[in-house]
Amino acid sequence: MNLHETQILETVLVVLAVVIVRRILGQILKKIYLNLDLQERRFQLVNKIKDIILYLVALVFILTIWSVGQNEIFLFVSSFLTILGITLFAQWSLLSNITAGIILFVNHPAKVGDRIHVIDKEFNISGDISDIGLFFISITTDEKMEITIPNSLIFQKMVEIGNSTFNESG
Repeated sequence: MNLHETQILETVLVVLAVVIVRRILGQILKKIYLNLDLQERRFQLVNKIKDIILYLVALVFILTIWSVGQNEIFLFVSSFLTILGITLFAQWSLLSNITAGIILFVNHPAKVGDRIHVIDKEFNISGDISDIGLFFISITTDEKMEITIPNSLIFQKMVEIGNSTFNESG
């Protein structure tokens, strides 16, 4: 068996390992989700993050199998992170919305389906949280209007949390 055939076989084994590990971790996460009675939206997001991390690890293994040098990988990653850093620095509000979105998702008492009232002297907004995204939180008002508010604004304002009237199934 020559080097090229060995690399193809190792790549196939890595792909099979990813499929098996992805399925096993998915089942474990599903059990945790059911035992802790978490929201479906949060489970989907955690599942996506699991897949991204798993695919990145598999990519590193495959690049190593195919003898891509560490210097080339480091050059690519550092170039990508530099461009990303410049972009985020140029759009500071974008970075603050992402950070606020993560904090809202992990630590804020308001969750999808909760009724909230954003207390602001210029714009008083009340409604049910229909989605918490990476940049915006979506609120469905009593008039069935969909309002999106930047996460950083929700994070900075006082928010009153009440009972839910939002129906997650539609």
